[in-house]
Amino acid sequence: DGQIRTAFDVLVAALLGADEFGFSTAPLIVLGCIMMRKCHLNTCPVGVATQDPELRKKFEGKPEYLVNYLFLLAEEIRQEMAKLGIKKFQNLIGRTELLRFKPDPQNPKAGLLDYTMILCNALSLRPETNIIGGSVPQDFQLDNRLDNKIISAAKAILDGNTQNSIEMSFPIANIDRAFGATLSYYIASRFGENGLYKDLIKVNLKGSAGQSFCLFLAKGVVVELEGDSNDYVGKGLSGGEVIVYPPKDMPKEFKSEENIIVGNVCLYGATSGKAFIRGVAAERFCVRNSGAIAVIEGVGDHGCEYMTGGVVVILGATGRNFAAGMSGGIAYVYDLDGRFASKCNPEMVDLLPLELEEDITLFKDLLKEFNEKTGSEVAADILNNFETLRQKIVKVFPQEYQRALKQMAEQSVKPEVEVKQTDDQKVKDIEDSIPDQTKLDKLRGFMKYKRIKGYYRDVSKRSKDWKEIFDHQFIRNNVRTQASRNCSKI
Repeated sequence: DGQIRTAFDVLVAALLGADEFGFSTAPLIVLGCIMMRKCHLNTCPVGVATQDPELRKKFEGKPEYLVNYLFLLAEEIRQEMAKLGIKKFQNLIGRTELLRFKPDPQNPKAGLLDYTMILCNALSLRPETNIIGGSVPQDFQLDNRLDNKIISAAKAILDGNTQNSIEMSFPIANIDRAFGATLSYYIASRFGENGLYKDLIKVNLKGSAGQSFCLFLAKGVVVELEGDSNDYVGKGLSGGEVIVYPPKDMPKEFKSEENIIVGNVCLYGATSGKAFIRGVAAERFCVRNSGAIAVIEGVGDHGCEYMTGGVVVILGATGRNFAAGMSGGIAYVYDLDGRFASKCNPEMVDLLPLELEEDITLFKDLLKEFNEKTGSEVAADILNNFETLRQKIVKVFPQEYQRALKQMAEQSVKPEVEVKQTDDQKVKDIEDSIPDQTKLDKLRGFMKYKRIKGYYRDVSKRSKDWKEIFDHQFIRNNVRTQASRNCSKI
């Protein structure tokens, strides 16, 4: 978050040369965030960052709120541009001569900084260079994208005119980014979010794929890559199947479990589908996975972070901070060197042995499928020596998921209702039928502390600054009591 919130922030960034602007904190606040710093605890009291169905009911944000915020922000930018006598926003970019130092900075050390080079106009350094972004047309040759060739070949399927499957092969290079996204768009447009009813489109690729390989891949599409890929493989996977393995002509001494084959943040936000990757992934594998099944031979730091669903099998070493914020789904880790416990974040998960019959069946079935589709030697070795190596398999089971499963099991057992016959009808006075209001004002997940009332200001004043956020001295003096007032019970 670059802390860009107001029109002034946007103007300063534009005058320094920016032509794109990202907003994070302000839109969250507009949608209801109260900055409780509980995003990783699944106890967000306003339902923004939580999987708790009761807490999610408290979310009151609407798209219109964000639209209004950005609209008013744009209006304020127009007003400031009018004061400067500038008609088009593009004419603001790089106009550093419109900026000046504050004569009396709040922090005396700021006066020691020299911003001469930062405030130097870029045109003075390269007079003939166009510094205005977006003013030079670019031809990305989107018509030549690999997706378009597949869409043309599968036109009959996409139009719903045939149920016969097709298979095709293409080379791929790292300039082919977001492969599969356009194909998935056509599938979703024609068949809805559930995709094709079975695997009708099989694509075989060879080479080094670009970023966001198989982005949002829809159900009914199977993509097999012989080679490697960059970051974000299977990002937002939506029912499709991704298979990645090293080239078949690699030397015999090559060990896939010791080499990285895909980049960072693979299967980020995946909701369904399967991914079989023979090799090691870089950092943040399966972050925020909520339903996909993945098998891989090793991952880097922060694996399965914030995962809420799905199944992940890791047949090798993991990096640090594994399962941080993991509230759902299950992970099975082959702990060959016995160091996994020291690398796992234990705050929200339990590490259990592989003992239950349903776990053993699921684990072995996934390994068999993984071995068949990628030729993994690690999977074959575990299957051949399963009884010996089973003790090295660790089941990562989120505590929140265990609680939810237990609660569902208890609810499925309906207690027998005992019917009592009684002749006397108790008559209640209408005043006695009113429930105790003191019991109703207790919101779920909150401690009761007295709210500070003196700091609230009139809207006309409050909307012109950010003192509620930036008045650090006041916040520090009261943060313990006020944070405890909204904290969940431990």
